[in-house]
Amino acid sequence: MGIFKDSKIYFRLEKDENKNEEQECLQENNEEGKMKKAGGLTVFTATFFLVGDVAGCGLLSFPWALSRIGYVGILLIFLFGVGAIYSATLLGRCWMMISERFAEYHDQPVRHPYPLIGQLAFGKTFRKLVSFCVIFTSCGSSVAYLLLISENLMALLPSANISYGCWLVIVAAVLCPVCWLGTPKDFWPVALFASLTTSIACVFIIIQIARDAPIVPPAFHAPLEFKTFLMAFGILCFGFGGHQVFPTIQVDMKKPEKFGTVAAFGFCTVLCMYVPVAIAGFLVYGSSLEENVLMSLLPGPVQLTAVVLLNLHLLGGFVILLSPVSLEMEDFFNVPNCFCFRRVLMRTILVCILLFVALSLPQFGAILALIGGSTMTCIVFIIPATCYLKLSSMKGDWETIEIPLHEKVLCIEIIVVGTLAGIAATYSALDALTYSHFSKPLYLS
Repeated sequence: MGIFKDSKIYFRLEKDENKNEEQECLQENNEEGKMKKAGGLTVFTATFFLVGDVAGCGLLSFPWALSRIGYVGILLIFLFGVGAIYSATLLGRCWMMISERFAEYHDQPVRHPYPLIGQLAFGKTFRKLVSFCVIFTSCGSSVAYLLLISENLMALLPSANISYGCWLVIVAAVLCPVCWLGTPKDFWPVALFASLTTSIACVFIIIQIARDAPIVPPAFHAPLEFKTFLMAFGILCFGFGGHQVFPTIQVDMKKPEKFGTVAAFGFCTVLCMYVPVAIAGFLVYGSSLEENVLMSLLPGPVQLTAVVLLNLHLLGGFVILLSPVSLEMEDFFNVPNCFCFRRVLMRTILVCILLFVALSLPQFGAILALIGGSTMTCIVFIIPATCYLKLSSMKGDWETIEIPLHEKVLCIEIIVVGTLAGIAATYSALDALTYSHFSKPLYLS
């Protein structure tokens, strides 16, 4: 009886100790949040964060998309770029309305601002929809990053004689411990490094394409097909995605009202990377382009340098993309916001799930098109415009916002066109993942 009583006391003390540890973690995080808000990102550092978040997969996949669409794809790239700037600006306005109307969200750091925007606009059910879009987009993008990194490593180290599936396992095992670390609130140096490596890699890719031009056969451009056009549409949308991270960037800014400037500078920088690479690849390689443009470049020191630089970007990008999903899952399962066994277990399981999906669906282009046509279209175009119209029309103890008629019409056009195009692109991507086009899972080969 005494032993049983002692054991009850022991477990009570252990429980209290764990509770105190969680409270210490919460207090520490609150202090860090206050320090972060006092410091905050500048327009310059926030722009690097945006570029580091957006650029990457689009740089590698846009040449293939352009080869399937033709010259009209150049116009579409610019239209997507302008549309992404406008929708990011609308998203920034939504957050400013929330922070000005609700003091509790202005004075304290918010971990999930995008779903919160959806909740305050349309309620908790809509918040769940936004959360699903964020999770599906981030997880799908992470799978695409795993596939890209492994594909690039195969090209970088062909003499290693390691299969595609083994590379996926190796990459996931290396990235898993890095995913155990905190949140991306202090990752701006990583974003800066990712932006610089992508910019330099862009130059090396163009140089290699120019060197390949007199060597490769003349470019052949296949006739336009409706299904491939829709897949390319999804890929173009994916290349200008990343909006699920933008409110988090804005929350951490010293002057969040300047986020529109960040969006303009950031996406203009991304366009300066995408357009030259896409046009050069389209003109030199034509319809023979691979879904990953690095696989179309002739081997050599310049090509290897571009592969290394872009892999460094993708490694950092994987960790940043997965962080919002990790935080959502940890909130759902009440995992303490500090380094502990439950965090390690949760994030390890998440990486293992993504690895299984990558091994099961090793189709890089179809995955990008599926994400770009479905949830990415919602996150980039439909949700920002919808929430902006709703929040602006809400009445309360705040100044009424009158939206000009032309802006209302523009928002409605974005919602309608985005919905129709997203449905069509999603259907095309799902068709590419059917059994008639399906690649056998790597663990069965």
